Amino acid sequence: MNLIIPMAGKGTRMRPSTLTTPKPLFPIADKSIVEWLIYEVFSSSNIPIKEIAFIIHPEFGKQIEEELLYIAKKYHVAGKIYYQEQALGTAHAILCAKKSLHGNVLIAFADTLFKAKFDIDPNKDGIIWTKIVNNPEQYGIVVTDENKKILYFEEKPEKPVSKEAIIGIYFFKDGQVLQQELQYLIDNDLKEKGEYQLTNAMGNMKNKACELYSQTVDKWLDCGNKTTTLYSHQIVLQTNAPISSNSCKIINSKIIPPSYIADNVMIENSTIGPGVSIGPNSQIKNARIENSILMKSILVNNVHIQQSIIGSFAHINGNSNSTILHLHISDYSQIEIG
Repeated sequence: MNLIIPMAGKGTRMRPSTLTTPKPLFPIADKSIVEWLIYEVFSSSNIPIKEIAFIIHPEFGKQIEEELLYIAKKYHVAGKIYYQEQALGTAHAILCAKKSLHGNVLIAFADTLFKAKFDIDPNKDGIIWTKIVNNPEQYGIVVTDENKKILYFEEKPEKPVSKEAIIGIYFFKDGQVLQQELQYLIDNDLKEKGEYQLTNAMGNMKNKACELYSQTVDKWLDCGNKTTTLYSHQIVLQTNAPISSNSCKIINSKIIPPSYIADNVMIENSTIGPGVSIGPNSQIKNARIENSILMKSILVNNVHIQQSIIGSFAHINGNSNSTILHLHISDYSQIEIG
């Protein structure tokens, strides 16, 4: 089975973090968002993955491409890179990887974190993973019968008749059939709300006697903005308990779980946690840090940080009375207090 991951979006709601790092590569504890997606699929899929196809924007650059191919290599499968130059909708994004749309395919948009069982019935024409939500008008939804067979789809309905939201994970028995329906939308310029929608392609498949079913996920965690990302980060730490590096140096300091400390981190005279991840090559002195994500190569001294996301190579120097709340700063930022 091929795993196809559309991830060409620019993650504007997560700025400034996504000014330098595409959102799917944003670190959540010991893995990026996209690697958590891959980890969940590989951990629970009953159908072996042979290839991971990443759909990215050309502006991401060679370094990002190399990171993605390295992730595929870690899971011992082939990696391929495809490009989506314009944001023309979910159907258009998937069709950018048409050379990988054959045989069994699993499509997973790298926008959120989730916990799911990929116990796939390969005899079904398609499976769409869903979650019951309180605001279905913000999502594509499905309406199903008592056997979870999908009766119809609706994209961001003004008056939803279902709360079963499509979360962005799909299985198709025959990728070639999906490819034909996606191409049909493009060739005939069939848009909904200004974009080519995957739900329309799936609706066409259903009308041609393809039987599609819904399957629910255990957890669905948003990483759309700073607040939701920090909450999702806490849940990941609590449920996965990533193991901190053996190479970190902890001097006269306390680490309160759940927290994650990466390679070559030095922590001195500080209290870290709960709910904290600190990226590699960072130095923390005389600090108190709670419920925050610190990326790589960060210097922090004499501050109390809460509810914050700190970009790579940032320097923060404070005084004994300084407290920082709700900080969200980009790479190479410098803050001097007092």
